[in-house]
Order: sequence, then structure tokens, then C-alpha cells
Amino acid sequence: MNKKVLVTGADGFIGSHLVEHLLEEGYDVKAFVLYNSFNSYGWLDTLPKEKLKQIEIFSGDVRDPNGARVAMQGIDTVYHLAALIAIPYSYHSPDNYVDVNIKGTLNILQAARMLNTQRVIVTSTSEVYGTAQYVPIDEKHPFQGQSPYSATKIGADRIAESFYRSFNMPVTIVRPFNTFGPRQSARAVIPTIITQLLNGEKQIKLGDITPTRDLLFVKDTVKGFSAIANSKNTIGEEINIATQSEITVGDLAQKIIDQINPEAKIITDEQRLRPEKSEVMRLFGSNQKLIQLTGWEQTYSLEEGLKQTINWFKQPENLIKYKHDIYNI
Repeated sequence: MNKKVLVTGADGFIGSHLVEHLLEEGYDVKAFVLYNSFNSYGWLDTLPKEKLKQIEIFSGDVRDPNGARVAMQGIDTVYHLAALIAIPYSYHSPDNYVDVNIKGTLNILQAARMLNTQRVIVTSTSEVYGTAQYVPIDEKHPFQGQSPYSATKIGADRIAESFYRSFNMPVTIVRPFNTFGPRQSARAVIPTIITQLLNGEKQIKLGDITPTRDLLFVKDTVKGFSAIANSKNTIGEEINIATQSEITVGDLAQKIIDQINPEAKIITDEQRLRPEKSEVMRLFGSNQKLIQLTGWEQTYSLEEGLKQTINWFKQPENLIKYKHDIYNI
């Protein structure tokens, strides 16, 4: 296709899968990874060498305006995924979330404006909605900042909207619901359950198991990103990527337990509980806008996604990367 695309946060969970997907679609991919002295590319380091050779790596930090401008030179489409995402960490380090999530997004938008970037895809989160006031949650649902993390993502979304309205920038806000799959951080519930089980734990430590989540396999999520970026109908829009279904954390945990060790039991770990007013009790997203504008279809059921995820974690070289015996915030 000869189109040059940039993925910020390419070293992370969804970002690394998006890089793979874009390579498969024939794009010229540049991966923006967080600079570090270890010369680590995050999850991109786990890709086959022949794939990694096809990717142009840019090490930097989205908090740096100059770095954002340099990274985006010659880019047709930018997928901005770089963010701090762990909710518990946002309780005690909200300044970092403002710097990365809000200022980082502003830096990408400013660079895109200066360089006349053809498409700008800004990644949001279902957490901006807070606990559902009605279901399925569509894009008109009110926003609720129930954590510093979600508040900064609301702020980033609104800045992105302002650039579309003020400067006619071709921005789209993409709002994935609860994505899961191989390479997901241990701070998320599915890796937390799987890694404890695969390491032989009989008591699986979790927080509140009553909230519901709309769980989307990562390969369907990145297909949604690509479909949105390839449609002119999506410019200026905010679009959910969701399965339009829900499951409680408790029922989800039991599904995984049944597959790995049916004798295991769930116990409540107090340190994993969110403050009462901060816990998002129900997420159940509408995908109708996404389907209408792009024709996107869900390919993976929850059961198939869990099967692939568990099989990935069963590989010793993958499981060893996770510290199952500590609470990952």
C-alpha cells in the first residue's frame, strides 16, 4: 500500500498486536516505543526476527513535543495508543497520568497539525463512561471520571475533539472496551487469574467479582482500529469497539478456573478492591456505530479468545515474564 503509519505505544499490549496487524495488511510501519537504557522494545522484542526487521523503531517519549514531531515526519496515519493505563497506579500518581495521557496526546495532535497528517486515530477507553447509566453504552453516554486515569482519558478525548472542530483535523476517537489476549499486562484481570492458576495456586486472589465487563479479543480490537482508519465516514467521530455483551468478573474467573484447575477457589484480596465510588460496576458497550460505519464484525467468541490466551500463557517462555505472587498495579 506504500502508506506510512506510526503506532505510538507500539511496545505495549494492544500496540504490539496492532503493529503485527498493520504489517500483515501491507503497511510501512513505524513503531514509537518508550525510550529506555536497556534498548528494550517491549512486546515487540517477542516478535519473530523477520517481522521485527520490517518495522522502523523510534525510541522516544510522547511527553516530549520535539520527539513527537520527529517521529511523525513523513507519516500518513498515526495510531496514538501510548498511555498510562493502570487504574490503581493513577490513585497515587495522577500527575504522571496528566503528563502522559493529556499532554502526550496534545503533543501528537500538535505535531499532526504542523505536518498535515492525513489521519489521526486517538485511543480512548470504555472507562470514560464509568458505571453504565443505561445499556448498551453508546457513544452518547455521559462521561464520568471515576478514577484519575479515566479523567485524564476524558481530557485527552476532548482535546482531540477540539482539534477536529477548531482546525478541521481528520481525527477519530476510538474507544475499545475490555480488550484481552496474549501479552496483556498482569495488572489486568484475565492474566491475573491465568498466571495464578498456571503457577499452581489453589486460592485465586481477586478484588470485587461482581462488576461486569464487555470482553473483546485483541485481534478483533485491532481489526476495529484498522477498519476505522480506512473509512472516511469515521472522521470526527467517537466510536466504540465492543462485543455488545457482558459477563461478571466472577463468572469469567470461573470459566478460566474450569479450564485450568476446577479445584481452585476465588478469595477476596482487600488490596485489590477499588474505592467504592471509583469502581466501575457495569460495562456493556454498543457496537452499532462501528458496524454501521465500517462493516466490522466480531470474529472471536469469548471462549475462543480465552482458549488462545491460556495457550499463550502456557508457554514457559511467556509465563516466566509474569510475577504471579505479587499484586501488579
